[in-house]
Amino acid sequence: MRKPRWWAELSLIGVVYAAYTGGRLLVRGDEAAAVDHGLAILRLEGLLGIDAERPLNRLFTDVPALGIPADFAYASLHYLVTPAVLVWLFRRRPAHYRAARAWLMAATLLGLVGFTLLPTCPPRLLDAAHGFTDTMAHFSAYGWWGGEASAPRGLGGMTNQYAAMPSLHVGWALWCGVMLWRYGRTPLLKALGAAYPLLTTVVVMGTANHYLLDAVAGAAVMGAGYLLAPHALRVVDRLRAGVGARGGTGEAPPVVSGGCETFAGEHIPGQRSVATAADDTSTPAR
Repeated sequence: MRKPRWWAELSLIGVVYAAYTGGRLLVRGDEAAAVDHGLAILRLEGLLGIDAERPLNRLFTDVPALGIPADFAYASLHYLVTPAVLVWLFRRRPAHYRAARAWLMAATLLGLVGFTLLPTCPPRLLDAAHGFTDTMAHFSAYGWWGGEASAPRGLGGMTNQYAAMPSLHVGWALWCGVMLWRYGRTPLLKALGAAYPLLTTVVVMGTANHYLLDAVAGAAVMGAGYLLAPHALRVVDRLRAGVGARGGTGEAPPVVSGGCETFAGEHIPGQRSVATAADDTSTPAR
């Protein structure tokens, strides 16, 4: 298969990401419903005994040496590592790039469906009585972000504050980890592939941006995207084949002469059949 063109890939990824970002803004949910969903997740985690967000968040708040780097990681790695892995696959593993890109895009669009159906208030936006501290706001003097998610100061209104379920920070990190583990040829790359999703999961909970079940949902979305991607690629290939088939009739090109042949002594070609030509050649000259 022909290697994808870099400019076409860049355009495609830009369009999909713009649609994803715009979709997040358009599906902003009702605040009361989002808070209810967040509290329901906390209650469920409490029943299951997996509510690890509070102790992590308390640790990150009390120890700036952990909280500040975690905030930097949350605000930047999501936007740096994923494109870097895409470029690495495109340049070094082109045979696997198309399937990997389709997987990432399918899972991202599924995540947008999740934001639409289940707007969820992250822990950092719950009432302080629930025991969470927004570390991004708490340590905002150290970074470029403000008190509204990981957006630069003054651009908080360009984000959907209630797009917590599923966590695509975790989902994209899992995708990066799988790519590095599967296609990396050095122990270092494989180790980074294993560590990056785990580190991201700890960071999103410690900074109070996501619940543990958000992270689980992010992993589930990536799993669903993995299963969906081959079918999406087949549909795209069929559409391309159909467009290619309509571009040409598949018939032999018409004979330009239309059966007209010029014989010796003729200045204007005449329409002659094969039989007539045969008769002419068989008749002796007089």
